[in-house]
Amino acid sequence: MKTQGAAILAALFLYLTLGVSALAAKCSDDTVELRGPWGTARFSIEISDTERERAIGLMYRESLPRGAGMLFVYEAPAELAFWMRNTLIELDLLFADETGRIIHIHNRAQPLDESLINSNGKALAVLEINGGLAALYGVSVGSEMRHVAFDQTSAAWPCDS
Repeated sequence: MKTQGAAILAALFLYLTLGVSALAAKCSDDTVELRGPWGTARFSIEISDTERERAIGLMYRESLPRGAGMLFVYEAPAELAFWMRNTLIELDLLFADETGRIIHIHNRAQPLDESLINSNGKALAVLEINGGLAALYGVSVGSEMRHVAFDQTSAAWPCDS
């Protein structure tokens, strides 16, 4: 009887483990994953992919949950510039190329600062998260971003891997 119970528990554990692994490989519109030699991180995100949404971004918000962010997505890679006008919280900006590789990180952008923050290369997407989290997690240039916004045939970290 003990052996049968142990076998059932082992099978359940294996099922749950494989199920969680399979789910982790799937992308969704509302989640961004990052990975690098430092490990992985996941953020629940809002998408900003229209001109109007990109113009507003995270302006006027007084807080952002630690595991949340906003992903700005563009139609094609371009030299991008952001500022913190009307933004009340400190942010890290992670610029990603068309493959999802991080090409530039601007750490701790200061609230209300109107200085331009450049992508330092052609970026397709920009992830804004709470200021200091990129350094805390160890995210660096070359880290990979996974999201459905990237062409999965050329993505550095495709959704189905």
